[in-house]
Amino acid sequence: MTKAELVAKIAGAGGITKSQAEKAVDGFVAAVSDALATGDKITLVGFGTFSIGSRSEREGRNPRTGQKISIPASKVVKFKAGKTLSERIK
Repeated sequence: MTKAELVAKIAGAGGITKSQAEKAVDGFVAAVSDALATGDKITLVGFGTFSIGSRSEREGRNPRTGQKISIPASKVVKFKAGKTLSERIK
């Protein structure tokens, strides 16, 4: 599903215009991004939890040359599906 399809579905389900639905989707994405950037965890009961995880520095290989390279430590976004969502997709 693309963003445009999601906006159309929200507009139809909520009885609002597509522009209002797009503003709501953009607002949700911005709020989640801002919260994760500050290290907060977002929990939507029944849907799931967005959180930040960390990856330690590790060694990898350049697939073209086989040369060892160092992959720096980084932060990653994690999502754990809630119980209701998990049951719905089974």
